[in-house]
Amino acid sequence: MAQQGNQLDRANFCCSICLDLLKDPVTIPCGHSYCMNCIKSFWDEDKEKEIHSCPQCRQTFTPRPVLVKSTILAVLVEELKKTGLQAAPADLCYAGPEDVSCDVCTGRKLKAFKSCLVCLASYCEKHLQPHFDAAPLKKHKLVDPSKKLQENICSRHDEVMKMFCRTDQQCICYLCSVDEHKGHDTVSAAAERTERQRELEVSRQNIQQRIQDREKDVKELQQEVEAINRSADKAVEYNEKILTELIRFIQKSRSDLRQQVRSQQETEVSRVKELQEKMEQEITELKRKDAEMKKLSHTEDHNQFLHNYPSLSALSESTSGINIRPLRYFEDVTAAVSELRDKLQDVLREKWTNVSLTVTEVDVLLPQPEPKTRAGFLKYSCEITLDPNTANTHLLLSEGNRKATLMRQQQSYSSHPDRFTSCWQVLSRESLTGRCYWEVEWREGAVDVAVVYKTINRAGSQKDCVFGYNDKSWALSCSNNGYTFWYNNVQTPVSGPQSSRVGVYLDHSAGILSFYSVSETMTLLHRVQTTFTQPLYAGLWFPYIGSTAEICKLK
Repeated sequence: MAQQGNQLDRANFCCSICLDLLKDPVTIPCGHSYCMNCIKSFWDEDKEKEIHSCPQCRQTFTPRPVLVKSTILAVLVEELKKTGLQAAPADLCYAGPEDVSCDVCTGRKLKAFKSCLVCLASYCEKHLQPHFDAAPLKKHKLVDPSKKLQENICSRHDEVMKMFCRTDQQCICYLCSVDEHKGHDTVSAAAERTERQRELEVSRQNIQQRIQDREKDVKELQQEVEAINRSADKAVEYNEKILTELIRFIQKSRSDLRQQVRSQQETEVSRVKELQEKMEQEITELKRKDAEMKKLSHTEDHNQFLHNYPSLSALSESTSGINIRPLRYFEDVTAAVSELRDKLQDVLREKWTNVSLTVTEVDVLLPQPEPKTRAGFLKYSCEITLDPNTANTHLLLSEGNRKATLMRQQQSYSSHPDRFTSCWQVLSRESLTGRCYWEVEWREGAVDVAVVYKTINRAGSQKDCVFGYNDKSWALSCSNNGYTFWYNNVQTPVSGPQSSRVGVYLDHSAGILSFYSVSETMTLLHRVQTTFTQPLYAGLWFPYIGSTAEICKLK
């Protein structure tokens, strides 16, 4: 009951605004008490109003009451603070079924505050106090309340197990160490704990590092999900646009063809009907002449017959006969459209297979490992030819547009917006996505073997358009002096065996670009790990007149 009275007392000395013990308590005319600052702030919010009210009972006051500190309440609150009656009620500290109870308490036991590993007992705050006051007890090891203290007692000798047998990997008491564990590798439990603690910390560090790594991986995977979604949305939108344009073109062609056929139909029908009308007029005229001749032929008077005969007008020239052709008026048009349909279907089937394969090559979580042998690389070999529309006019293309040679004299190329005009280089006709492998063989001078975004500038400064001098191209310079890798105008020396043939491996989706020296064996010269944001094209750049290089046939 005293506990409940203390709880009521505390409630009575609390401010209903801040819900804490009264500070500088004041009592307003209705009898309710508040902290002076709390009631002032409450009334200050309604400065413009002349009527002020009590937050609890809503009684109003006019004018605003003058606030005076209640000395008696202030004294009581201070006493309340000294006696600690604002602490939590003691009945909340009783031990429940799941709690560790005090081993000293009698009757209804309180919750244990600590357990002692020496006494092998648990104590509430009150009964724990001797461990803080008595010098011998201060040396005892106190831990958080535990229900497993009895597990520290040796069941054989009824002693505290302070030893650890490393041979049998179990806790033992001192008597055990000189009895059945005699001759075993034994240490104090504290020493073993220290050793295991170090191992535990190492394990924790490894786990924490793995957690950080996994969290980083999860974050990257989330970013990958977002990137996949953005890319897929963009691809769907763009593909819808392209295919819609194709559908519109076909629909327009269908409409134009329908209109053309109907127009031709109208013209031909009109021409035939005009000829038909002329023939019908001729038939009418011939029938009239025939009637006159018939009438004259039945005249019995010879003189009358001879008199009227000359008056019959001579027959007009007859319309030429009609030579009707076989009925194949618009069948040729239908045949032409059918032929076009068949060709389009063949092209779409072939190209659509490539499109579908490109979609299935999107593989984020399980990237294919880079091949280890030339035979493995050749599985990804692709046919690459050089695009004459991109070749500088000093480059001579030959061998089916697979070989390029830098010449003094200009070649007779027609003007084209894709042509490099400021530098001696050329791009492939084919775009490179997915996994690709090709080889370049050079014999004379030097060459830069490159992969390039199509958006690279075709004219301008060296930094704008030369392969490897900007962020739109990656290039391996090959010469008799060795190799150098270039990207964004930064050169990286490359060591490796000299060879006249260089292999290039590209995994577009994984962002991997590798250059190999190809001879009897393949030696990695340089690898790039990045993110490619556009389709790539193979490229060749020549620094000297007479330099020549050829993209090898691998299939």
